Amino acid sequence: MKQTIGISELLEGKKLHELKELAAGLNPTDIAEEFENLTEQERAAVFRSLPKDVAADVFSYMSPETQENLISFLTDPELSHIVNDLFLDDAVDFIEEMPANVVKRVLKNASEDTRKQINQLLQYREDSAGSIMTTEYVDLKEDMTVESAFSRIRAVGMDKETIYTCYVVDGRRVLDGVITVRTLLLAKPGDRIGDVMNRNPIYAVTDDDREAVAELFQKYDLIALPVVDTERHLVGIITVDDVMEVLEEENTEDFYKMAAMVPTDEAYLASGVFELAKKRIFWLMVLMISAFFTGSIITRYEEMLALFPALFAAVPMLMDTGGNAGSQSSTIIIRSLALDELRISDAPRILWKEVRIGAIVGTALCATNVAFKWASGVDIRVSAAIGASLFATVVLAKITGSMLPLLAKALKLDPALMAAPIITTLVDAGGLVLYFRVAKLMMGIR
Repeated sequence: MKQTIGISELLEGKKLHELKELAAGLNPTDIAEEFENLTEQERAAVFRSLPKDVAADVFSYMSPETQENLISFLTDPELSHIVNDLFLDDAVDFIEEMPANVVKRVLKNASEDTRKQINQLLQYREDSAGSIMTTEYVDLKEDMTVESAFSRIRAVGMDKETIYTCYVVDGRRVLDGVITVRTLLLAKPGDRIGDVMNRNPIYAVTDDDREAVAELFQKYDLIALPVVDTERHLVGIITVDDVMEVLEEENTEDFYKMAAMVPTDEAYLASGVFELAKKRIFWLMVLMISAFFTGSIITRYEEMLALFPALFAAVPMLMDTGGNAGSQSSTIIIRSLALDELRISDAPRILWKEVRIGAIVGTALCATNVAFKWASGVDIRVSAAIGASLFATVVLAKITGSMLPLLAKALKLDPALMAAPIITTLVDAGGLVLYFRVAKLMMGIR
C-alpha cells in the first residue's frame, strides 16, 4: 500500500511512463484505494495510464462514488472497454449502484452480448442467488479426456471468473458434475472426465436466498458454487469473493437494525445529513412514543413513591439492569440464529435455559442489592422489595430477550429487529409493573 503514495508525485511531474510501470507492479485493490485521494482530473489521467488488462480490475474495486465520478471524464470508447472487460457479476454490481442516466450510457456502450447477459442477471430478485452469480465459468463434457479438458481451459480460461473448479454439463446444459484442477492434474491425460469428476455436486438454485448460499460456502468450505434453474440447467456460478461481500452486507444490515436504524448502502461521509437523519428518526420516534407508557406507569404510582422515596431511587437501576440483561440474551440468540445454530423448534429448550440463567444471575444481583441497601440504612422492607423486583425483572428480561428474536423468525422477519432498543423498552415497562406490584405486596400498601 505504501508504494501507491508515489502516484500523485509522478502525476504532478508528468512522468507518465514511470507511472505506468509503477501501476503495472501494484495490486489493483491498492491502486483503486489510492484513487480516493486523487482529484477528479487526476483520476482520469491515472486511469488512462493504466495497462488495458489492469484498468477494468482497478475499476471494479473502486467505491461507487469514485466510479460514477470517473465515468463522467471518460469517453464512450474508454467506457466501452471497461464494461466489456469487467466480469459480469462486477458489472451488474456496478450498474445497480449507478443513477439511471449513468446506467443508460453504460449499457449503450456495452457490446450486444454483454448487454444481453447484464440485463438477464438484473432480472433476478435482489437478494437471490441469481443476483450475485456470474455466467463466466469453464464448462466441460463427460466424454472429454483430461488432456482435452486442459486444452479447453487454456483456450477460454483467461476470460472466466475462476478456473480452479470446472463444471460438467450435457448437451442440454444440465449439470452432471464438477471437477477441480487438482483432480485433473492428478489424473492421467487419457482419463475421461466422466470417470474422475464428482457426480454429486453441491449447488444452489437461482431463487435461493443469498444468505442460504453463504451458509453453503461456510458448511462445505467452497471457493465456488454452481447455480442452476428449476430444471437443473447450469446458468452461472457464485465465487467466494461475492459471498464475502454478501456476509459483509448482511452483517452491516444487522448492526444497523440492532441499533434501531434503517440500513443504508452508502458510506458515512458520502451520505447527506438529512438522509442519515431520516434513517435514524423512525425508530427513535417509535421508541420515544413507547416510552410514554413507561412514564404513565410511574405516574400511576406517584403516591406510593411519595411515601417511600427510596423506591423511586431504585427505578433507574432496575430499568438499566433489566435492559442490559435482555440485550445479553437477545444478542446471543440473534447471533446463533444467524449462524443457523438454533431453530424455532428449540424455543422450549432455550426458554428453560434462559429462565435458569436468569434465576442464577437474578439471585446474585438480588443478594448484593439487598445487602448494600440494608448496609446503607434503607428500610428492610424497601430493600427486600427492590431485591425481589430485581430478581423478577432479570428473569423477565432473559425470557423476553430470548423469545422475541425467535418470534420474529417465526413471522419471517429479521431477528435483528428484536435487538437492544426494542428489548429495553419492553423490559422497562414490564419491569416497572412488576416492581410496583411487588413493592405494594411486600410493604402492605393498598
